[in-house]
Amino acid sequence: MLQIFENGGRPAEAEALAVMFEARKRVFVDLLGWDVPVVAGRYEIDQFDDRYARYIVLTTAGGEHLASARLLATTRPHILGNLYPKLCEKAVPVGPEIAEITRFCLDRRLRAAERFQVRNQLVSALVDDALATGIRCYTGVAEIAWLQQILSFGWICRPLGLPQTIEGKLTGALAIEISAETPALLARANIYVRSQTLAGEFSHAA
Repeated sequence: MLQIFENGGRPAEAEALAVMFEARKRVFVDLLGWDVPVVAGRYEIDQFDDRYARYIVLTTAGGEHLASARLLATTRPHILGNLYPKLCEKAVPVGPEIAEITRFCLDRRLRAAERFQVRNQLVSALVDDALATGIRCYTGVAEIAWLQQILSFGWICRPLGLPQTIEGKLTGALAIEISAETPALLARANIYVRSQTLAGEFSHAA
């Protein structure tokens, strides 16, 4: 099931968001060892998880987390602009039609084949959401292995500068152009799938 949470979510959505924050802790803290805040020993929540954040979340029919991503407006504080502007050779791209993708999270409990399918669904959902909301460009910061994957998806994507070593890991910034042609470009690389068609196929995330 695909869910989109606006303005940091509402009280009725707290449970679905808690599942996402728990999954983020399992991936970014337990697996990858990021030095980021953890709330109550269970939830990875940082200063950008405020009422302006937007979340795209894929879950099973039973509410188990499959994948998620956080979108930040570049006209407000965001990771590239506030923490890593040095990754950009020129000025950090900002504007009302530019959003930053952060915390792209695939659940640790997914099997390998499921990971690729869920990844494609989340990428497709991000494109569909951009087209629906007037976003023409996504920016992001990624370690080199993930950066190379993103560049290979078939969409129009470019590095914003040379990768640099940050906290011992080679990291770069990129910009992804979004247009009416993007779904077709992703489909050629077997990435694009229609929203709402995949998540329901998983009865569990183990």
